[in-house]
Amino acid sequence: MQKTALLSVSDKSGLVPFARALVESHGYRLLSTGGTAKLLEKEGIPVTEVSDYTGFPEMMEGRVKTLHPKIHGGLLARRDKTDHMAAAAAHGIDMIDLVVVNLYPFEATVAKAEVSFELAIENIDIGGPSMLRSAAKNHASVSVVVDAADYDRVLAAMGDETALRKLRRELALKVFQRTAAYDGAIAKYLEGQIAEAPDLSDISGIPSALAIQLPQAQSLRYGENPHQQAALYGSFFDCFDQLQGKELSFNNIIDITAATYLIGEFQKPTVAILKHTNPCGVASADTLPEAWEQAYATDRQAPFGGIIVVNQTMDVDLAAVISQIFCEVIIAPDFTAEARELFAKKKNLRLMTAKDSLPADSLREIRSVVGGVLMQDRDTMPDRPGDWKIVSKRQPTAEEMRAMVFGWSVVKHVKSNAIVYAGCERTLGVGAGQMSRVDSSKIAVWKAGEAGLPLAGSIVASDAFFPFADGLIAAAEAGAVAAIQPGGSMRDEEVIAAADERDMVMIFTGKRHFKH
Repeated sequence: MQKTALLSVSDKSGLVPFARALVESHGYRLLSTGGTAKLLEKEGIPVTEVSDYTGFPEMMEGRVKTLHPKIHGGLLARRDKTDHMAAAAAHGIDMIDLVVVNLYPFEATVAKAEVSFELAIENIDIGGPSMLRSAAKNHASVSVVVDAADYDRVLAAMGDETALRKLRRELALKVFQRTAAYDGAIAKYLEGQIAEAPDLSDISGIPSALAIQLPQAQSLRYGENPHQQAALYGSFFDCFDQLQGKELSFNNIIDITAATYLIGEFQKPTVAILKHTNPCGVASADTLPEAWEQAYATDRQAPFGGIIVVNQTMDVDLAAVISQIFCEVIIAPDFTAEARELFAKKKNLRLMTAKDSLPADSLREIRSVVGGVLMQDRDTMPDRPGDWKIVSKRQPTAEEMRAMVFGWSVVKHVKSNAIVYAGCERTLGVGAGQMSRVDSSKIAVWKAGEAGLPLAGSIVASDAFFPFADGLIAAAEAGAVAAIQPGGSMRDEEVIAAADERDMVMIFTGKRHFKH
């Protein structure tokens, strides 16, 4: 009996040679719809319109064409059940042995600027997913193709029933992965539309249900440690280009993400050096070389094997200085040709260019927990110095204020408990991730001492309030003359009094920046 294939695709790349091979090499009869049928006819490939086969015309602007018992009966009928086959024969339903469908480009449509809601809705495919799911459910008998990359694999397996049966199961899985991602994209879009509707402004932007379906972007050699398997999913490489170096590791990718978020805080030429996602030196200056000198001076040990990120094109002069130390990754908006030529001598160095904008989903963070995931907005709400409250008797000088604005921009990117000592637009000492705020402060003071950077006249930034006056007193004894913190402790008055006794400036921002 002649086999039947149903072809109905939006993306027609590779379709014509595939369809021709089905007919000429494997004796298939072809059913098709709309533009796909017209293309096959134009290429001289015999094809029957679905409406001619079903005896039922397309209607409602093509919304109803493949939703018909002669289509879905031919896909879902079990060949091993006599009652299924008898019902098909009684109603003139032919078996469909192969389905090739890719879906309306919903994701690409809604990604366009200013796309209308009506256009987005019209690009929700109904018939396509229905045929795919019917065929995939009955993959014991039906081959189903949702990806043009699989055309050659299907042709190669024809004639070898064992190979074809194995391939069908794999292709069925691919179908359900694709339709799940498609449905997830639609749900995400509609959630966003509801959240943005002015008459529903009380609805949170956090989705009520979360479906995550991301393509694998890269298989990784291992995870945080060599005994852990790992892979990267999603659109990371839409945001970065890797110009040279070894394949990115799991830890590289996490560090690159942290570096990208940190450097986004600054407009002036800025250099940041990170290790294990924590900034160990950050500085802004009139030029990148000046910023580098000050950032590197904060800690000349920690950058070994770390990440360096800048927010302007890196030239060969700065590249020559940086190339003298070992680092894993360097990130910049661009590199001059001379800088790239210099770095090319370091074959393993990963050189990355960061693209101008981040995708919308970078505004959210997702972390796995036992039994599920946590989602939150990323800590991107702008800090407005005009909203801060000076709670000390002494007012800050202009230079102290600049230092506090800078320190506050850095401390939000340091693991809690976080303490940053800063001068005017440069870090002097960083203390991260300790169990007590006093311990973080001690480490920051020690690191500044190791670097030979005096803290006299510095400011101290704390990601959360000082619960007791002891932390502030320790900062004052180290040389800090001003402190910036959220405030909100039951002992705020004691902390303020300790600042006043030492003629320190104290600013409450009213906003905490925990980073767990």
